[in-house]
Amino acid sequence: MRLMWTLETFRWSDVPDVLIVAVILFAASMVVRGTQAVPLLRGTVGVVLVLAFLTTMFEWVAFRWLLNGLITAFIVAIPIIFQPELRRALEKVGRTGLGTLFSRSPAFTEDEQIIEAICAAAARLSERRHGALIVLERNDALNEFIETGVPLDSEISPQLLLTVFWPKTELHDGAVIIRQGRVASAASVLPLSSGRNLTDRKLGTRHRAGLGISEISDALCVIVSEETGRISVANRGRMIRRLDAARLRTILSAFYTGSRPRSQTTWFWTPWITRLRSRSKARPRRRAA
Repeated sequence: MRLMWTLETFRWSDVPDVLIVAVILFAASMVVRGTQAVPLLRGTVGVVLVLAFLTTMFEWVAFRWLLNGLITAFIVAIPIIFQPELRRALEKVGRTGLGTLFSRSPAFTEDEQIIEAICAAAARLSERRHGALIVLERNDALNEFIETGVPLDSEISPQLLLTVFWPKTELHDGAVIIRQGRVASAASVLPLSSGRNLTDRKLGTRHRAGLGISEISDALCVIVSEETGRISVANRGRMIRRLDAARLRTILSAFYTGSRPRSQTTWFWTPWITRLRSRSKARPRRRAA
C-alpha cells in the first residue's frame, strides 16, 4: 500500500532528488569496484532490499523497527568496513579530481610480445631455479595489491623480469603485477589461498599466493618454483602445473582469447552514446517526394 501511495504522489520536482541519489550510489559502486568489498556490498544491499520490500508490502511494526535499527548500525559501520576503499577514493579525487570516480580504467590489452617476454623469462628462471610470481591483471582491478609493492610503471621485457626475480635483489620476494602491458609494481603482497583448491599441500607460499589472487579475481598468474624450477599457471582458482615454455605460451594465448583492448580511459556513458549513434545510422532515411 505504501508503495502505491509513493508512486501516486510522485512529482516531477522529485526527479532531481532521485538523480542525485542515483549518482551518489553509482559513485559508491565505482569506489569499491574491483576490490574484495564488492561481494560483501552485494550481499548487504540484496538483504536490505528484500527486507525493505517486505516491510513496505506488509504493515509489520516490530519488523520495521528492527530494520531501521539495522540500517542505522550499517551506516555507522560503513566507514569501518570500507575504510581502505574510502581512503583510496579520497586520495584519487585529491590527485586527479572528481571525474576519475566516473571513468573506467582501460582493460588488459592482449599483446603477443608480452606473452613472448613472459614465456622467455619463465624459461630462463626455470633453468636457474629462481622463484617467480607474475600476475597479469585482466578485467578485475588490482589496485589494492599494486599499492602494497614498489611502483615501477616499466615496459615488460625478459631482462627486467630476470633482474627483478634475481635472488639477491630486494624485489624478488613478492609478485610482479602487469597492467595494460606494463609492469605496474614489484614485490607486491598477495592473499594466500583459502586451501580448498590446493591439490598438493606441499605447495609453497608463491603457489598459494598465486592461487589466492586467482580465487578472488580474474587475474592470471605465472608461478616458477624455486625448489623444482617447474612452471605453473593459476586461473580462476585452478592450477596447471609442470609446464614448459611452449605449453605456457599456448595457455596464455588461450586465456586471452576474446579480450577487447581499450586504448584510453572511457566514461560510463560512452557505450550508451555509441549504441545510440549506431542505431541512428542504421535507420533507413526517407526520400523526399
